[in-house]
Amino acid sequence: MITANAVIGRSWAPHVTAILAGFTAGATFLLGAFELTGPASGPRNPAAVDIGYMVTGLVAATLVSKPVRERLSRYMPIDPDNPVHSLALVLAVILLGTQVSAIAFTDVLAADLKIPPLTIGDLTAQEAPFAVMAFAGVGLYIRRSFAASSDRLGLVTPAWWHITLALGAAGAFWVLGDVSLWLSQMYTPDVTAKVQNTSNHLFGGLGGPAGIAALALLPGICEEVLFRGALQPRLGLLATSLLFAAIHTEYGLSIDVVTIFVIAIGLGLIRRYANTTATITCHVAYNLLASLTLAGPFHVGVYVVTAALLGVSAYAMWRRRRVNTTSGSDEEAAAEKAVR
Repeated sequence: MITANAVIGRSWAPHVTAILAGFTAGATFLLGAFELTGPASGPRNPAAVDIGYMVTGLVAATLVSKPVRERLSRYMPIDPDNPVHSLALVLAVILLGTQVSAIAFTDVLAADLKIPPLTIGDLTAQEAPFAVMAFAGVGLYIRRSFAASSDRLGLVTPAWWHITLALGAAGAFWVLGDVSLWLSQMYTPDVTAKVQNTSNHLFGGLGGPAGIAALALLPGICEEVLFRGALQPRLGLLATSLLFAAIHTEYGLSIDVVTIFVIAIGLGLIRRYANTTATITCHVAYNLLASLTLAGPFHVGVYVVTAALLGVSAYAMWRRRRVNTTSGSDEEAAAEKAVR
């Protein structure tokens, strides 16, 4: 990504784009090919995973072709001649393809049980690269200053109603999680038990105040900066939401993955109509709520506060739209009067 940013505007940038994209796609294909010829190493269906990697590499390789990128630019806000956009597309396809292959053909829940419980250091090492990739992708200190990079990523000072909307949405997502858990326990109880067992194993060591703070802040900040801040303005709402759901392999093939996708859509809409600062606030608040055990009046209180916050946000957006409409009408009338 650093190289792609550095060659923007150069006459030979298309050649570098082809090399970067082709090498990355080719490496993915070869990884699957080498693993396919090697001994099985644990997954339930290793051959299917390896073939999935190879198919992913082939699909990603098609993006080396400019006509293919031009077709995609009809549906995504990308510049087919931009090396950063081109490489981002290739990496997005690789991320989605490899994650889907792993989820579909690997017992990820059983595999996660073999991993030692996560520490704050593990969580930091897992999440921090997302933020690093985001700032590298937008060209920090290559073609943008820190202030310009932050602005491109949507890390701006929010309006008061942005925060109100973010907190209300966090409560709504938490309610959605309750509904998802109820549906999961009703229709897929065995999978639900496995998911809960895996989550308890992975995150059980983060139950203290510091661990809960890390679980709320690190994913909330780092994932939002990459997915909603860097990727969504280029890949669009739907593709970014699919990628976001795909990285949450700890849920396996379950109703929870669908819930994560719906939450990603919601976060994407907040990014579209507010900014990434608001989506970070929402994600952190949701993670905090999900980490706490709320019962009785506290549980009901979340519902009441959520409804109040969303109501205030809706009123603020309505007032803002009305003021903008009135201002626009006044400006049009003044312009017409000036012409006359």
